Amino acid sequence: MRILVIGGGAREHALCHALSRDPAVTELHCAPGNAGIAGVATLHPVAAADGPAVAALAGRVRADLVVVGPEAPLVAGVADAVRAAGVPVFGPSAEAARIEGSKAFAKEVMAAAGVPTARSYVCVTPEEADAALDAFGPPYVVKDDGLAAGKGVVVTEDLRAAREHARACGRVVIEEYLDGPEVSLFAVTDGETVLPLAPAQDFKRAHDADRGPNTGGMGAYSPLPWADPKLTDEVLHTVLRPTVEEMRRRGTPFSGLLYAGLALTSAGVRVVEFNARFGDPETQVVLARLLTPLAGLLHAAATGELASFPPLRWSPDAAVTVVIASEGYPEAPRTGDPVEGLEEVAAQDGPAAYVLHAGTRADEEGRVLSAGGRVLSVTATGPGLAEARALAYRAVGRIGLAGSHHRTDIAARAAAEEQASGAQRAEGRQAGETAGARPVPPATPGPTIE
Repeated sequence: MRILVIGGGAREHALCHALSRDPAVTELHCAPGNAGIAGVATLHPVAAADGPAVAALAGRVRADLVVVGPEAPLVAGVADAVRAAGVPVFGPSAEAARIEGSKAFAKEVMAAAGVPTARSYVCVTPEEADAALDAFGPPYVVKDDGLAAGKGVVVTEDLRAAREHARACGRVVIEEYLDGPEVSLFAVTDGETVLPLAPAQDFKRAHDADRGPNTGGMGAYSPLPWADPKLTDEVLHTVLRPTVEEMRRRGTPFSGLLYAGLALTSAGVRVVEFNARFGDPETQVVLARLLTPLAGLLHAAATGELASFPPLRWSPDAAVTVVIASEGYPEAPRTGDPVEGLEEVAAQDGPAAYVLHAGTRADEEGRVLSAGGRVLSVTATGPGLAEARALAYRAVGRIGLAGSHHRTDIAARAAAEEQASGAQRAEGRQAGETAGARPVPPATPGPTIE
């Protein structure tokens, strides 16, 4: 199978990394790609959001499948252009991608589908925004209605900051604050059948202990040892399937990757947002655990054959991703600095730990330079979260990037709880065996806000 991946970030590197290991993939291409993707795919200097150019490239490389990674090309209609050229594509149409392109539209879909979400107001004037902020009170949640690369949301106790963000965005969605931890759950769908992937949790704030400005994501982990084992089934029945059915009812079927950002509140599961593509950095950890070959799964979704696709297989191992960001990210990221230590990670930590490139480019001498705010995603797997994060941070320590920063607490609390829960189970088994009784079942840990 010849596959063309569109995009040039860590999400696309994660996709290419998984596809390059799939025996069914005979050729792998990427446009425009980055310095890391160049190691596993042939790069093409085609703009990701240029639909006609992408469709033409798909024809030149005789692609059997095109995978559109980022949201902007999807909202711009790149998937439509590729489909019109007769090439199977994994990614929704521009009309269906509005579920991410407009938060107001997503709220409309959720209301029609009966999907649980936060109460909200769509505001277009300062007066409307002020009234909505007063109605909900702090913490204030203000969301840019359009695409904002993961940085269009402000959650603050500061009314002045909330008002300033609303005015800067223009059209905004202001909604009630949702308590409880957040979870990301992806689902692959062909517009009818919906296959959920493993849940993950990401870290949106720039600094440890969830301090600092909102970012596109500073790390992630999977699985979630504290989550209810029934969570995925619950979300499938109350969120994912109703949404896909509503999109089909509207005549704009959603085919591709539906991302549900969820809050596990005291009143139950609530949808925070929908995305129309794989999320970054959650993709890095979810695909690290997926044992089912990726190419066949994405092709089945693109060709309407998910109903006959076999059940997905998952590794029991845990995965942790730590993002290394450039100096000044997210406000004013510095670029052009050399990235060092990549070969050392590959030689000493692989394959359990590896580096996925986000914002990088190669210079004339072949050196890897930073080319964005989030530069690298260091990903590792291990038998538990503690082992996976230890491997990830050991690899992070080998990377040299002047002025860079990263969070040191990715998955720390979940790993500690997982270890404590394992110790309790071991003690329970020992006590049961000593008394000649049945083993004591483990207690279910409650939600944890990372």
